[in-house]
Parts: sequence; structure tokens; C-alpha cells
Amino acid sequence: MSGAKNHDYHILPPDIWPLIGAASALCMTTGGALSMHGIAAGKVLLPLGFALVLLTMYSWWSNVIREAHAGDHTPVVQLHLRYGMILFIASEVMFFVGWFWAFFDFSLFPTPLVAAIGGQWPPKSLDAVLNAFDLPLLNTLILLCSGTTVTWAHHCLIHGDRKGLKTGLWCTIVLGMLFTSLQAFEYAHAPFKFGLNTYGSAFYMATGFHGFHVIIGTIFLAICLKRTYNGDFTPRQHFGFEAAAWYWHFVDVVWLFLFLCIYVWGNWGFAVD
Repeated sequence: MSGAKNHDYHILPPDIWPLIGAASALCMTTGGALSMHGIAAGKVLLPLGFALVLLTMYSWWSNVIREAHAGDHTPVVQLHLRYGMILFIASEVMFFVGWFWAFFDFSLFPTPLVAAIGGQWPPKSLDAVLNAFDLPLLNTLILLCSGTTVTWAHHCLIHGDRKGLKTGLWCTIVLGMLFTSLQAFEYAHAPFKFGLNTYGSAFYMATGFHGFHVIIGTIFLAICLKRTYNGDFTPRQHFGFEAAAWYWHFVDVVWLFLFLCIYVWGNWGFAVD
């Protein structure tokens, strides 16, 4: 029969959201660049583009959820969705590799030509650094615990334990919010500021972007919690939750490297505050 579907792939119908998403991203980045140069139009374009990006994400992913409910996510489609998530996480890994590269370049080869650095690491201009075994260690334990709770939630989902799934998700979300709150407190009381030297710049960019990813992951899990209450996930089909769990474990692993490399090794031999 002409036009009959005889394969397991899902052919997407024409959709306006990719075009809106591209225009929104252009609007947001243009607004950001204009704002950095003090041009008034940037104050309008940046929030407008950001709002349109959020709208695109909400609408586009809502379409993906509707496709899943309609039965379009066959095993082949789910496999390719997993490939996409793996590639996305790989790109995020390379993003953080850049910040680690910068930190190690600054720390292993501190230039003696800049008075603020003085050929030593951490730079001699710093009066104090953060104690790795204070709040950073507590935040490390919190994230490690959150990794176990999201794994528990996944285990409960696979075995049809809806109550355990909800409890595990609630625990993970609360731990994620606690981590973010403690990091905000740490930033507010840090003995050095952003931009004064390469140490502060590398520290805040690496840990700050990780904190941003924690916020994104917490929102991701909160959406999964709402979908859980809606009854969306089943033991056989729950890619949305699986993607959120993978992302959360990625955030956990990155923090372990940040803690060991920046907080512990990067402050070695310096009198901590």
C-alpha cells in the first residue's frame, strides 16, 4: 500500500520550532554581545532571546513527549535518542576539558612577568584560598549522595516501584538544591574575587559553569518528577528519566575532578582561609 509505514523509524513532520530556536539563539547571543559593549539594544535582545529559547525548549520537548505517548518511540528510535544524549554529554565533557586545560596551564606555567602571579601558584597576590576540606568537601559528599539517590530512583522505576521512584527523585532534587545553596554561600564568602588574576578567573569559570549545570540538572529531574506524578514513565519506556540520570552522573563526575584538581591540588602548599 502506497504511503504505508514499513520501518521502525519515526519520520518527523514539518515543524516551526527549529527555525524559531535558531532565531532565538541568534537574538540571545547578539543581545549578549551588544550588552557587553554597553549598547542599549542588548538590554532588550538578551532577555527576549533568552525567553524565546526557553519557549522553544518547552514546546519542542513537549512535542517529543507527545511522540512517545503516541507510540512513535520504537526501540530503534529510543536507541538513537540514547546516541544523541551520549554525544551531547561528550560535548559537555570537552567543554569542561577547556576549563581544566586553562587551569593547569595557569598553574603549571605561572608567568614570572606578571606581578600578581609572581611565578608561583596560587598567585602571591592572594591573601587566602578556600579550604578544600570545609564546604567543598561537604558539597562533594552531597553530590555523591545525590548520585546514589538518583540510581535508587532508576532501580525503583525499572522494578515498578512508583513510591520509591518518587522518593528517590525528591531526595536527589533536594540534595541538588542544597549543593547550589552551599556553593552560593561559598562564593559570597570567598577570600578572592573573579577577574583579579588567572586563579580567580579559572576558579570561578570552572566551578561556576559546573554550578550552572547542577541547576540545569535539578530542573531536568524536577520535570521528571512531574512526569512521574503524571504516570508517564514505564519500566520499558523511560528515556526522559534515563537521560536526566545520565546527565546527573556526568555532573557528579565533573565535580569530583574539580574538587581534586582545583580545590585540593590547586591549593597545595597554600595557607587556607
